[in-house]
Amino acid sequence: MARPEPWRLSPNAYPHHETIQTRFQDLDVLGHINNVGMAAILESGRVKFNKASGLDAWREQQRWLVAQVIINYLGEGHFPADVVVSSGIGPIGGRSWTILSTAFQHGHPIATCDTVVVMDREAGLTALPDAYRAALEAWQVRSG
Repeated sequence: MARPEPWRLSPNAYPHHETIQTRFQDLDVLGHINNVGMAAILESGRVKFNKASGLDAWREQQRWLVAQVIINYLGEGHFPADVVVSSGIGPIGGRSWTILSTAFQHGHPIATCDTVVVMDREAGLTALPDAYRAALEAWQVRSG
């Protein structure tokens, strides 16, 4: 995987930041946060972003599902230092959107995460409502 664009590696590009505690159980035998631990840290950051942004409140009216998660490991993370997960909305499609996140430890980027989310109903995928699209746009990242 190619290195992310430089703007992805700056906390200033993201409208939301969450501090996530690392856990000893997140470590591999070399003392680094392992891939499962990093996935959990990024997931916690994403869930807290959804709540803080108010996007999670829409779940009573709309159903959405995670369709894809891509994690790009950039550096080593260590216990016990906290990880700051910076998040925002990336591309928005007709039925989906992408949550972009970068994990920082000691101010250095250690992983990026692109999570594609799709709007769904029991009958299948559905278009994004205009009001939900507007809510997503309010939390977009500042690229370039």
